[in-house]
Amino acid sequence: MDATVDRIISLLPSTTEIVFALGLGDKLVAVTHECDYPSEATKLPAITSADINPASMSNKDLHNHVTSAVHEGSSIYTLDHALLEKLDPDLILTQELCDVCAVSYDTVQDAVRQISGDHTILSLEPTTLSAILETIEHVGKATGTDEQAATLVAGLQARIDAVTTQAKKAANRPRVFTLEWMDPPFAGGHWVPEMVQLAGGTTCLVDVGVPSRVVTWEEIAAFDPEVIVVMPCGYHLDAMELEFRMTPFPAEWGTLTAVRNGNVYGVDATAYFSRPGPRAVDGLEIMAKILHPELFPRQSPVDAWRILDLRDCDQ
Repeated sequence: MDATVDRIISLLPSTTEIVFALGLGDKLVAVTHECDYPSEATKLPAITSADINPASMSNKDLHNHVTSAVHEGSSIYTLDHALLEKLDPDLILTQELCDVCAVSYDTVQDAVRQISGDHTILSLEPTTLSAILETIEHVGKATGTDEQAATLVAGLQARIDAVTTQAKKAANRPRVFTLEWMDPPFAGGHWVPEMVQLAGGTTCLVDVGVPSRVVTWEEIAAFDPEVIVVMPCGYHLDAMELEFRMTPFPAEWGTLTAVRNGNVYGVDATAYFSRPGPRAVDGLEIMAKILHPELFPRQSPVDAWRILDLRDCDQ
């Protein structure tokens, strides 16, 4: 361990998970208000806050609020400058990938310029599964835990390879739509299309490594997915299902093959799909189990995913 890195601030839930996975939890001095894994992270000071409460807002209202904030050049997140100065971190882990997901990189840079001392900012923005593994290696290098990072990455890569090899045995590759937001509908991007492909599915609405995007119900109907995986960003499983059942879907919904055949699944997106950390590999394994249950035994917790009963939903 590099003796100069004694105080780490993580401004991303994914990097908080990485830091703990590398055995550096005792070096973390602050995390975000969204860092809920592992449980030890919830005991650390939160250096960020948000001006929204997702639990009290619908998907549509959340989308409109965030879109308006971005359009006006503001942020829904606040960084505690006084706490940053007090904690005097050696290393700050942040990102430039998405201003909607975390405190912006520019905000972090501006805050660090205002305090004295040497502070390293490591910006991480993976867009694929391999890039997520590289992120772990970058954190390992920055903290002097290269060997631990290499061991962790090797184990994760072996699991990815195992899924890929087994999925090739599948007799079919179903069309899969990953619903990353419900109102308006977003198709999952970045590493999610890659998950689908490696797990033995087909998707075409968003390319691998490309950001999620709004899609029309006409596009979704034209693709006619055989499997739908509902994974709204920022939602755990029960909250996802509650929002799903409150969302008014259009007439096209009931015409989709996946809906007619009862192949609509809900997942804990926050834990396994939205965050580019070690548990993204768990997400890949969950995707494989959903798409090809005949090839993959269920290994995930009961609160990781479930099939959605559509009988009492508006269609």
